[in-house]
Amino acid sequence: MTKTIGYIRVSTDKQVDKGVSLEAQEEKLRAYATLYDLELVDIIVDAGESAKSLKRSGLTQALSMLGKEADALLVVKLDRLTRSVADLGKLLDSHFKTASLLSVSEQIDTRTASGRLVLNVLASVSQWEREATGERTSVAMKHKQSKGEYIGGKIPYGFTLDNGELIKHEGEQKVIEAVRKFRESGLSYRAIIEELQSKGFKSRSGKAFSPMQVKRMAA
Repeated sequence: MTKTIGYIRVSTDKQVDKGVSLEAQEEKLRAYATLYDLELVDIIVDAGESAKSLKRSGLTQALSMLGKEADALLVVKLDRLTRSVADLGKLLDSHFKTASLLSVSEQIDTRTASGRLVLNVLASVSQWEREATGERTSVAMKHKQSKGEYIGGKIPYGFTLDNGELIKHEGEQKVIEAVRKFRESGLSYRAIIEELQSKGFKSRSGKAFSPMQVKRMAA
């Protein structure tokens, strides 16, 4: 028998007071454990906790028991763990590469090949969401920067800050223009650095430019 930790959660005080949702979840977990011959060593409860964050006392306790008191975590539905695809991806990476995850509603059981397949699909979707979000953020940041809007953080090379707005820095823009011309002529990043040094161009720190800095300017 697989030693299993049950995890149940409700998000509102009303659900906690009535206990209906918690009781229903517990009944489903116990029925599932009996049907599939699982040893349900404990059921951990998060009452009145939102799924917006993984920082929940009950969830932390349940996850800490994996690999020690139990080898699997059982939930009624994946959204009891989290409603965030990104957070699900984090859980898969941090806890469910060694321990098993079982879900009653989605019929996920990572002890089986089909269960691992479903979870791998979910992990792929999670990775896609993170990358797509990163791409959208990058495009938005570049658009804001092109319009002269300051987006916080380090002021990009080629610009200076004036009353909270990015404006072009004449000296640094000349360096960027030179880098792009050198690149268009076919010079490598190392060769461009040598050309910049010969002309007395230096980075903000007063040192020679790095290949990465030159690459960003040439983009």
